[in-house]
Amino acid sequence: MAASTPAKAQILSLFRSLLRTSKNFSDYNIREYAKRRTIDGFHHNKNLSDPSSISSAFSEGKSQLEVAKRQSVVYSLYAPKSKSIMEM
Repeated sequence: MAASTPAKAQILSLFRSLLRTSKNFSDYNIREYAKRRTIDGFHHNKNLSDPSSISSAFSEGKSQLEVAKRQSVVYSLYAPKSKSIMEM
């Protein structure tokens, strides 16, 4: 199954969605980890040129977005009562 190469707008939309989802985490450490992982992942894949590897990285990013959305809901259920020292 060969998927078409995603457009630049789709890739940027995925990047913004991942960053927006990272803001949904109530815990500072997890929020910053998700943000850092998103940025690092996109920097790591910015030089991909093979259409199949671009499509593969894009589909992996979409699956990671779904995982992050589910995890943000779960983490919100068990949010700590006090803020991190970084948020004070």
